Amino acid sequence: MTTATASRADNLDPARLQRFVEEAWEQRIVPSLSDYIRIPAKSPMFDAAWEKNGHLERAARHVEAWARQRAIEGLQVEIVRLPGRTPVVLMDVPGSSGDTILLYGHYDKQPEMVGWLEGLGPWTPVRKGDHLYGRGAGDDGYAAYSALTAIEALQAQGVPHARCVVLIEGCEESGSFDLPYYVDALAARLGTPALVVTLDSGAGNYDQLWCTTSLRGIVGGALEVTILDEGVHSGAASGIVPSSFRILRQILSRLEDERTGEIRDRVFHVEVPADRMAEVKRVSAVLGDKIAAYPLVKGARALSSDPVELNLNNTWRPALSITGADGFPSIADAGNVLRPRTAVKVSLRLPPTTDAEKASAHLKQLLEADPPYGARVTFTPDHPGSGWNAPSMAPWLSASLEAASAQYFGQPPAHTGIGGSIPFMAMLGERFPQAQFLITGVMGPNSNAHGPNEFIHLPTGSRVTACVAQVLADQYRAARG
Repeated sequence: MTTATASRADNLDPARLQRFVEEAWEQRIVPSLSDYIRIPAKSPMFDAAWEKNGHLERAARHVEAWARQRAIEGLQVEIVRLPGRTPVVLMDVPGSSGDTILLYGHYDKQPEMVGWLEGLGPWTPVRKGDHLYGRGAGDDGYAAYSALTAIEALQAQGVPHARCVVLIEGCEESGSFDLPYYVDALAARLGTPALVVTLDSGAGNYDQLWCTTSLRGIVGGALEVTILDEGVHSGAASGIVPSSFRILRQILSRLEDERTGEIRDRVFHVEVPADRMAEVKRVSAVLGDKIAAYPLVKGARALSSDPVELNLNNTWRPALSITGADGFPSIADAGNVLRPRTAVKVSLRLPPTTDAEKASAHLKQLLEADPPYGARVTFTPDHPGSGWNAPSMAPWLSASLEAASAQYFGQPPAHTGIGGSIPFMAMLGERFPQAQFLITGVMGPNSNAHGPNEFIHLPTGSRVTACVAQVLADQYRAARG
């Protein structure tokens, strides 16, 4: 932004801003986002041949091409590539102050998953009213569009803002293991952010702005139990040779109480801070039984009827999921054979303040120690991702969020922890302890990130974009004093 632009009145017209953003979403974002959905840009954990297949490269170029069309003064757009690592899209917009704001998102996606409704699919964009279906649109393909549109909307009114750096990575769904190398390589260009805006989180409803105050960490990997060199007739061997599946169940019971889902080992637990406990109670009162609004089969129920307990389970307590399995034939091909091995993918969510590196090492020791019946038990860990607990929010940011949510949603904002993980936040929190954070997103009820029938709620995308623009403008005013 030029000096002349910076000297203009910085009074923001919210109604004009909202019209600009809504038009941008309808005319420019949705068409490009639909084309993005068509790209099967699976994260490297799910596409070992990602470089050869080229889908991540296509997605990065798609974002780059759209960004270059924006009427943003001084915008520089570049795809940065380090050898053997997923590329990042780096966008730099000069500002009217010495501060830097870092806006973050990702373009890589989760795999296809089964269970899509007829007419829907992971790589098939389908719009139904306010919903745009397809993999990755809300998690987190919209982020680059939203970030640049927020900046463009301010410049359309001559409203000054700080320098903005938009960083869109291609490895988030794999734990962001490539990102530290880019942060080191780009350290001089990233600078020291005064504010970090992350557009990769969730929303408890579509009625207000949701601000994430904590994220769980994650550790996991492949747990494999082998008891035979080859499969044998189950009639001949059962009762003599232990089942690899039963051994696996026994080992998992060291970690989880299968009756309640509680994680037995206290190493994986932390004490919930008093301020976060107060947030849990406030958000639980807002959501009530809607906190369990998931597609449970008829007659099924959640782990508890108490929203506070469910919220704590989802934000500050560890929880185990088994997300994949090997060693099983399909039911149609399952003969009477005692299988030689059983393997599962373990995903253990951690409280925000648990050390993920230490937790991963402890998990390996716990699962591999003293294998029942002398079976061969191996746990191959994935790259661990640490959680994050937000620093205290500055008064200007708190006031800005209150005003933005009231203006564009008609309701006050909600502040809450999220059960998912964004490993980049822990990294940034360590590197930039003085930074303020706005972690928000569009993935609300039934949007089903990572699962079948994933969608983005388009009005929420537009409103979140307007809120981000408001915060950028308010940050400049607050810094100027």
